[in-house]
Parts: sequence; structure tokens; C-alpha cells
Amino acid sequence: MLSSQDIEFFIIIAGSRSLAAAARKLNVTPPSVSQRLQHIERKLAVKLVERNARSISLTAEGEKLAQKGQLLLLDLASLEQDISDNKSAISGNIKLVASIGFGEQHIGPLVAEFQNNYPLTNIELTLSDIPKWSIHNSPDIMFYIGHLQDSSLKRIVLAKNQRFLLASPKYIQSMPSLTTPHDLENHLCIGLRENDEDATMWQFTEEKTGETTRVRVTPKLSSNVSEITKGWCLSGQGIIQRSEWDVKKELADGTLIRLLPNYQLPSADIVALLSSESYNRSKKVTALLEFIQQRLTERL
Repeated sequence: MLSSQDIEFFIIIAGSRSLAAAARKLNVTPPSVSQRLQHIERKLAVKLVERNARSISLTAEGEKLAQKGQLLLLDLASLEQDISDNKSAISGNIKLVASIGFGEQHIGPLVAEFQNNYPLTNIELTLSDIPKWSIHNSPDIMFYIGHLQDSSLKRIVLAKNQRFLLASPKYIQSMPSLTTPHDLENHLCIGLRENDEDATMWQFTEEKTGETTRVRVTPKLSSNVSEITKGWCLSGQGIIQRSEWDVKKELADGTLIRLLPNYQLPSADIVALLSSESYNRSKKVTALLEFIQQRLTERL
């Protein structure tokens, strides 16, 4: 019979690119990881992982163990929380994942505020330019912005969010004509690589007709950090797409100007992703989620 430690170990394997990478996460040697994995496979009498020299991939049985194992661990953690915690206290460890820019500006400060309110909590916040559930070892909550791949995770919209096409007055003064999305082929565009999205395929919907236009741009500058791309745009280096929450100040003070206002970019709602239904969440996770949802409404 598998133990909870076996399941935790295998979930780390499932979220790693190789057994060597898993060994680094576990702070053990690669041979010991391989031996323990073989022991689990012998217990179940199935092959869980296909191995080659540089990477691993899960078999169908391995995928099932990783997915259902995560749910079992969450149920176990929830049970332990319900039994051991004082009903009047919010306490325990909480793991969060968020994108770099949004995490720095909003989630980080709010997490500190929540922890001050509930000093018995210990919160670990990981920021990533590619926030993915599978590679962050089952966080309690992942905060996500942008296009979401098909997922079995529970999705809670925290705030509506639009994207705008923007440039600085300096760039606009000498830029070529820009009346339709296709004109972008003659412009300097700045790419932001995040969330595994195609950073060079820009999509527009004409407000009156509903017609969708896709333009493949060739960025002269690109980065995986939003503040860098925004800084380039502010200095007149070209055109960016940015979320409404990130450019409110610049739009208000005129340092960034919205372009092609008759066209809409794909919306990018700010959402929380969780693996558990509301009735099955621990008190600490529910409290943090409700706190951030309320405070984001005030901040954005």
C-alpha cells in the first residue's frame, strides 16, 4: 500500500523535467530517487515513468497517480486541519504562486497584510513568468492572468481585466500611420513572454463589426518581465500590449497613450486557481482567498 510520503515523493517526480531535477528538489542523490521510484512501481506492479537520458514522461498510470494523489493529499491536509486546528484560529502553511509583475505589485503586499492579521500562518509565495500548477508542486492557490489552457482546476474570477495597445507620446510623434491592426507590420513592437502565450501573435476584435484580426508581429525587443517591457515603451522604444491594472497610472498621467481604441484585445481576467471545491477547502485557504478578493477590489 502506498503511503502519503510515497505520493508526495511521486508528485515531485511528476513536476520535474528529469530524475536529476527531482533529486535537487529533494536534496538527495539521483540514484536514491531512482531506487525509491522503482520501489513504488514494484508496489503497484505498473510502470509510472518513462525514462531517457535527459528527461522523463509519465505513463497513463503515472498521470492518474499524480492527479488523484494530489487530491488525496489535499483531502488529508484538510482533514488534519479540521481535527488539529482550533476552530477560532486561522493557522498553518499556505503555498501560493503568482505571475512576477502582478505578484510583486499586489499579491506580495496583500499576503504580508494577511499574515499580520493571522500571525499563526506561514505563507510561501513563488513568483514565476510561467505560472504552471504542475511545476510548482500543488500550491494552495495560483493567481493567474491571461489565456488559460483547458484545466480541471477550479477557477474563481477575482477581478475583470482588459488589455490595451499602448505607446508613449515620444513614439507617437514620429510613428508611421496606425489605423488598423495590419499597420503594426510597419511599427516597432515590444513582446512580453509570459504564461506560455504566443508573444508575437496579437489578436484584435473590431468593436462595431465583431471581426477578428490576427497579426504576427516581429518584436525588436522582448522580455519575460513586464516592468522591463513597460519601461522600454515609456522611453519611446515601441508599442506594447499591457493589462489595464498595470497601466492605470500611466494612462492617467499621459505617459502612455492607448492606440487603436476601436479594437479590443483579448480580455485577461485576474483569477484564482484551486484544486478543491469550496466545501473541501481548509479554513486558512478560504480566509486568504476571501481576503485577497476583497482587497483587490479596493486596489484595482
